[in-house]
Amino acid sequence: MSSVITTDLGNIVIEDQVIANIAGVSAMESYGIVGMAAKNATDGIFELLKADYLSKGISVRIGDNLEIDLHVVLEYGVNINTVAENIIDRIKFNVESLTSLRVTGINIFVQGIRIGK
Repeated sequence: MSSVITTDLGNIVIEDQVIANIAGVSAMESYGIVGMAAKNATDGIFELLKADYLSKGISVRIGDNLEIDLHVVLEYGVNINTVAENIIDRIKFNVESLTSLRVTGINIFVQGIRIGK
């Protein structure tokens, strides 16, 4: 589903994929995140996604509310709560400032911790 903003001259349509890309890039700018995780449907194992596929670990729901779910892998030794809050703040700020849409919820699912580089 996409978001439609009506103006005096017409409509602006923002696809879910655009919001997912903004969220993915915003999340990767945060300290402590290693990457996005995508669930392998066949065996339930989560794998770390490469930079080109960041949005596959993100789902966007647009309706009366704009909600974003991120499946992430964090660096070992970071405070999970602090990193998650930083990711949420950065995504909310960037999505709202770039799209003029109001984000009502961001859910972070920590799928793994990565030790070393």
